[in-house]
Amino acid sequence: MYFNPEHKMKLLDTVALLEDLPELRLYRGQVGTIVEEYEPEVFEVEFSSTTGCAYALETLKADQLMLLHHHPLQANNLTSV
Repeated sequence: MYFNPEHKMKLLDTVALLEDLPELRLYRGQVGTIVEEYEPEVFEVEFSSTTGCAYALETLKADQLMLLHHHPLQANNLTSV
């Protein structure tokens, strides 16, 4: 897994869930959007279908999420964790 401390999660970032949360009917790999930041590293994430219909809105910690990128990243800017 790669993490760049300069790329902190922020409002409207696209993220993926890193763990199964069956009690919330959410599972690893599901994609959502950060819609609120309550405190550092704690976010409200909206999970929506490809047609834009929201099916879950949950408060999650940054360590439960992976920031997704829609553009190439330079390998020399990434740090292995």
